[in-house]
Amino acid sequence: MSEAHTVQTQAPRHPSADAGERPEGFHRVRQALAEQAHPHAPVWLAVPARTAAEAAQALGVTVGQIAKSVVFRRKADDAAVLVVTSGDRRVDDQRVAALTGKLGRADAEFVKASTGFSIGGVSPLAHTGKPVLLIDRDLFRFEVIWAAAGHPNGVFQLSPQQLVRLTGAPVVDVVQVLA
Repeated sequence: MSEAHTVQTQAPRHPSADAGERPEGFHRVRQALAEQAHPHAPVWLAVPARTAAEAAQALGVTVGQIAKSVVFRRKADDAAVLVVTSGDRRVDDQRVAALTGKLGRADAEFVKASTGFSIGGVSPLAHTGKPVLLIDRDLFRFEVIWAAAGHPNGVFQLSPQQLVRLTGAPVVDVVQVLA
């Protein structure tokens, strides 16, 4: 795919699905992917996918294949800490804090100000700020994953290895251990 396109789902098209009307965050992600010669341009879903479950349903993939972005606020310097993990896992904030320092909750205003994206569309790349970025090792269970492309309707396909290449982020173990 060289152009971003719309993926049709059971719901009607989103009113801003025309290429010229797509939001700035989506265009920023598309440009960042093109600059790094990523083989998959972002796609525009016909329905918003603010959660991993909604994205998986819209794409016809498992929830685990959704690379969800979880943002924390580091207490020492107010930096954003962005963890990209599998949609079927829960981030252990204590494991993240052991790597980054004490963490606090990141509200919607902080997420938007520190990444340039709204909750539900936080991409692992093309941020307006410089978040501390971590990739959870659990994503490597899958050959193909899907990440947010700057808007709840935008997603792009990649492999976990491509995610590391695109972001330069370290791969860590920060999800809750399953019993």
